[in-house]
Amino acid sequence: MKEQLFWIFSILIVISLTNCRKKTGKTEESQKGEEVWIQLFNGKNLSNWKAKIKGYPLGENFANTFRVEDGKIVVDYSDYDEFDNRFGHLFYDIPYSSYRLRLKYRFVGSQAKGGEAWATKNSGVMIHSQAAESMRVDQDFPVSVEVQLLGGLKKGELRPTANLCSPGTHVVMNDTLVTEHCVNSNSETFYGDEWIDLELLVYGDSLIVHYVNEKEVLRYSKPLIGGEYNELEEKEGSSLNYGHIALQSESHPIEFKSIELMNLKEQ
Repeated sequence: MKEQLFWIFSILIVISLTNCRKKTGKTEESQKGEEVWIQLFNGKNLSNWKAKIKGYPLGENFANTFRVEDGKIVVDYSDYDEFDNRFGHLFYDIPYSSYRLRLKYRFVGSQAKGGEAWATKNSGVMIHSQAAESMRVDQDFPVSVEVQLLGGLKKGELRPTANLCSPGTHVVMNDTLVTEHCVNSNSETFYGDEWIDLELLVYGDSLIVHYVNEKEVLRYSKPLIGGEYNELEEKEGSSLNYGHIALQSESHPIEFKSIELMNLKEQ
């Protein structure tokens, strides 16, 4: 009799737990923190993205610089007569603070006529960026932390990617304030037009880590406003713990796809 009561009681507990899960609408895995990725790019159009190109008002996508082709965001200069320092950025319209961002990119084709030599196979992903609305019409770069993307130019010559550049910002690395404009990562060099996996781990102003093809290549912390290209002088020395994400156009064609974000504040 006791054994029968034990089994009846056990069955009732299982039924009760099952009903609770159904009522909450959550699985056991989601209660533990299931990964939820937000697709920032729908593969069809530039919905939720806006262009800001030097010399033009916000939203004017000069010469169709940023376009969507075959499920990719393509940065293209085929309709330019000359680049003429028309540095551009494509901003996602929602700012974030703590997140994981991952995407794929590759350099293609030849540099636009009139592009600077240093901008050959050079682009970037800006994070913690000032809002596009706050940029001057003739501003080169937004105040931000730039994850600099580079491609190899000559076999045997190292040119790492996912470096750190700092338009209007400084960071701390190994407990030291870094004021150099760019710092190289320890990634390998990619010479062709293969797709590269980029992932960023961002915890506000506490920690930022760059990964290339799932390998950590750089880490730093405490980004703050200051230094070269600082267009926000009134905020000199202020901490940067959130901001917009932007894709850069610097005169060499580049393509982006599979752009997604996990908002760590919501986990």
